[in-house]
Amino acid sequence: MADVTVQEANFDAANNHLELVDGHAVKAPADYQNPDELYNSLIERVRKYHPSADVSMIEKAYRTAKAAHEGQKRKSGEDYIIHPLWVSIILAQLEMDKETIVAGMLHDAVEDTIMTDEEIRKEFGDEVALLVDGVTKLGQLSYSSDKLEVQAENLRKMFLAMAKDIRVIIIKLADRLHNMRTLQFMRPEKQKEKAKETMDIYAPIAQRLGISKIKTELDDLALKYSQPEVFYDLVKQINARQTEREEFVQQIVNEVSQHMKNANIDAEVNGRVKHFFSIYKKMVNQDKTVDQIYDLFAVRIIVDSVKDCYAALGVIHEMYTPVPGRFKDYIAMPKPNMYQSLHTTLMSSVGQPFEIQIRTEEMHKTAEYGIAAHWKYKETDDGKKSVEAKEEEKLSWLRQILEWQRDMSDNREFLNLLKGDLDLFAEDVYCFTPNGDVKNLPNGSTPIDFAYAIHTAVGNKMVGARVNGKLVNIDYKIQNGDRIEILTSQNSKGPSRDWLNIVKSTQAKNKINQWFKKEFKEENIIRGKEMLASYCKSKGFVLSDLTKPKYMQVVQEKYGFRDWESILAALGHGGLKEGQIVNRLAEEYGKDHKKELTDESVLEKVAEAAKNRIHITKSKSGIVVKGIDDMAVRFSRCCNPVPGDEIVGFITRGRGMSIHRTDCVNIIHLSEAERARLITAEWEKPAENEGGRYLAEIKMYANDRQGLLMDMSKVFTEMNLDVKSMNVRTNKQGTATIEAGFIVGNKDDLLKVTKKLRQLEGVLDIERAVG
Repeated sequence: MADVTVQEANFDAANNHLELVDGHAVKAPADYQNPDELYNSLIERVRKYHPSADVSMIEKAYRTAKAAHEGQKRKSGEDYIIHPLWVSIILAQLEMDKETIVAGMLHDAVEDTIMTDEEIRKEFGDEVALLVDGVTKLGQLSYSSDKLEVQAENLRKMFLAMAKDIRVIIIKLADRLHNMRTLQFMRPEKQKEKAKETMDIYAPIAQRLGISKIKTELDDLALKYSQPEVFYDLVKQINARQTEREEFVQQIVNEVSQHMKNANIDAEVNGRVKHFFSIYKKMVNQDKTVDQIYDLFAVRIIVDSVKDCYAALGVIHEMYTPVPGRFKDYIAMPKPNMYQSLHTTLMSSVGQPFEIQIRTEEMHKTAEYGIAAHWKYKETDDGKKSVEAKEEEKLSWLRQILEWQRDMSDNREFLNLLKGDLDLFAEDVYCFTPNGDVKNLPNGSTPIDFAYAIHTAVGNKMVGARVNGKLVNIDYKIQNGDRIEILTSQNSKGPSRDWLNIVKSTQAKNKINQWFKKEFKEENIIRGKEMLASYCKSKGFVLSDLTKPKYMQVVQEKYGFRDWESILAALGHGGLKEGQIVNRLAEEYGKDHKKELTDESVLEKVAEAAKNRIHITKSKSGIVVKGIDDMAVRFSRCCNPVPGDEIVGFITRGRGMSIHRTDCVNIIHLSEAERARLITAEWEKPAENEGGRYLAEIKMYANDRQGLLMDMSKVFTEMNLDVKSMNVRTNKQGTATIEAGFIVGNKDDLLKVTKKLRQLEGVLDIERAVG
């Protein structure tokens, strides 16, 4: 089966209550404003996944709730009973048990009507009463307070309710989803408040529970009301090229479906454009427009078994070119919220990257419904219900929460738990000062990061740290809830250079670097001179030849320094790399010494060696050689010249002539005796419609980040360049050195691709590979 989800379906789902079922936009019973008709649609839905269920308790709950809410209206003007009915329908979409659905129907009864806990317990039993009580208490919490202590206390209560029964929070998520769907009837300021609360609290909890069916819609609705201009502009941009995108996805779906069939793999294949909020996050994080987001599209393959998942992966990797570093196996290593799937990003035949997800039907249910998919019950001989042992294992993380709940007395510490260990806000780790103030730092931070987060002076004078009352090493990794005390001394000599390799936060690195710049400028200058001299010696350069005022001026302007000493100081404290400086100096030096390489005296010596016969010969390599006849010509691998580069020939013993760039390190440092073998060479003008193929190699320095190689790959693909090699090294400071070799037609091609690569996020410098 192959189908394509219309992007507008996502938009409509957030506005007109369309439900996405198996990739299609299916009309949900949102327009049934008659409560009885809406109730009938609920019962139909329950019977679909639980045909033998006794629905008498659900019917009783509906009649009770309808009577309790009689005469009450929502801000939309409709009967209030419509809201609890919709909450129950959302729970039925998650295929929850009937007790949960009943509790969803009654969740507002105690708070908003004259019904009491005792009445619910008497009529529907302890289980339903416990769920209703939990949801009622959650409804009384306010998360809009700016005070961290109040937020922590409220979140703590929420998870205490979860601890009693996870179904409490699932009902609350269903309640919030319907309220967000009808948020248009609220005042604008209330809309923004609820949207922020949804984005900060409910959507992350839905994600942690793995309920993407709710999480994605909450995200889109929160974006719609928190930033309406952004949301509708995004809708407009995506729908502007809707037909084109649908055709692209349909083509991929058709191709994949056919290959699955050919491989005898029974598979359901569907495609979609990703949700608005996920697209918006990529645009913000990567500072890109919609058209620059490369993975707008996702194709999903659902198969019968795990074995078929990997078989399907093999098939599609034969069909399309996989993008390096973009394959993730969540089947072998599931996410904490039980999500399982194979993810791979591929390049289509038209150069458009897209993502494919491969999973079984069971994995798909877990991806959609998360923990709700595993809250399954079976009837036992004695009529009671119990969670299957196999499914209970998948809730082990929840049992761990219960243990943490019992052990904690500090609300702030509990907030750290939520924001760290539960991956609700996984980017940060939260810790405390001795006075109980909270500091949030990047995951992996150390006491040094904490010290600089307190104050620059504290970091500079730090001599040690205590965590939870015990002395620790300065490279200790801070855990959520740690209480940290920094030990300082006026006799401290200041930070160590090693700290730059230990700290995690950019703030701490910047402050340490500033200290070294200020306190040790003279030492840094001396160190920089030594580093420059050592590098030149190792690469065969003569430093005095390169450090001429006009060459140094070019380097200063390139890197934005006022004087040469500042360049040396930057080298000394690690702000610049020796290779960057020396290669640029050598490039300028090479421009001034071209004449030396093409001097008439060299030509005379070469001509003499060739028995005074000087004429022009064309070779198959596209080189015009002046002075030597019938000689094998090859390109040197040390500098890889391409058309447009200034070149020179070097006559070797028994191997003919090798062609080098005039700024090649090996040519610049030839001895006088070897210079006698140099001969001028120039590029032959190509005939019309004739293009050469030349290997070019570059070295790129960039801040290491996820997606860098993908962005490079897209540049090469867009320019239709054949990449022959790529090597990546990353140092401890997080700087990546990427060496790439690719085929170009001339120097203009090389300059164009270099220009585009320089525009990528995080790129520091690009240079031609030499010597």
